[in-house]
Amino acid sequence: MGDKQNAMQLPEAIINRRPLVVLLGPTAVGKSRVAVHVAKHYGTDVLAADSRQVYRGMDIGTDKPTLAERDGVAHRLIDLADPDQPFNTGWYRRVALAEIERLYRVRQLPLVVGGTGLYIRTLVRGLCTAPQADPQLRAELERVATEEGRDRLYAQLVAVDPAIAARLHPNDVSKVLRALEVYRLSGRPMSELQRQQPFREGDFDALLIGLQRPKEELYRRIEARIDWQLAHGMVEETRSLLGRGFARDLGAMKGLGYRQVAAHLAGEYDEAEMVRRFKRDTRHFAKRQLTWFRKEPGIVWLSIADDEPAARTAERVMEHVDRFLRTLASGRVGPTTIGNPASHERQA
Repeated sequence: MGDKQNAMQLPEAIINRRPLVVLLGPTAVGKSRVAVHVAKHYGTDVLAADSRQVYRGMDIGTDKPTLAERDGVAHRLIDLADPDQPFNTGWYRRVALAEIERLYRVRQLPLVVGGTGLYIRTLVRGLCTAPQADPQLRAELERVATEEGRDRLYAQLVAVDPAIAARLHPNDVSKVLRALEVYRLSGRPMSELQRQQPFREGDFDALLIGLQRPKEELYRRIEARIDWQLAHGMVEETRSLLGRGFARDLGAMKGLGYRQVAAHLAGEYDEAEMVRRFKRDTRHFAKRQLTWFRKEPGIVWLSIADDEPAARTAERVMEHVDRFLRTLASGRVGPTTIGNPASHERQA
């Protein structure tokens, strides 16, 4: 599909409605394999919505699809920055919008795939109107983190914005710091500002489809993937990044897997403890992802059975997409998901 010879061109009447399909869900649920099937069917690209896959050189630990797994489908919005370069939600929105506009120009369907809820929300709804960074306040909060510890900073966030705190890991200092900064500058929790962020009508007609599995099955898949990552070079990848001068305190290096492996390499705990923490923290992360997504309006949830092939799940996704496109082509008000109650499709 890289040459686009088989690309499906949508009618102008649909493109003018600015359709956007988002395939989302927690880590290890199986989004990537399903997305390739869907992208091939519509002859389009996969636009990643993953805050870790944006970093170059971080491949195994971020579970980037290999070239073979991409099966000729172009994957965009990955490998955008080095691990020591700042990359934030606003930057993601800008580059994602550019890719979406490129697809509209050739009348192709934008397909966004990922598990970073804030990226998806920001892309579909727009940026949260939070105050800009204040260098003096940021320096003060960084001093607290350095002198009193990250737990102290996190405890302050729990006290003023427990909703945001529940979605963040205490070691994610940059995001904890930003949430505290927003509260100090505005007097309002960031979670409240995000809830009140209005959807700008006319940006997109968006269809959001979420993939979910029973908890026990999702956790089994998480642990199996981590075993695969460790057997296929996760430790060596982390050691290489550290050797290239990417320090442990970089935001990128605090991501799942890299944080635990780096601590093991520094002698803070043995291999067995590293694996235990890696799996535990990833399970907790998946739970936080689901908590975030289940508060988002209008997601169509598809429950995946343990033995369901990715191709079959993709067929179910495409049934919803085809219905969505037919609605847009008819000129009726589309099933724009923002503001509508979430729906659930039960596994038969």
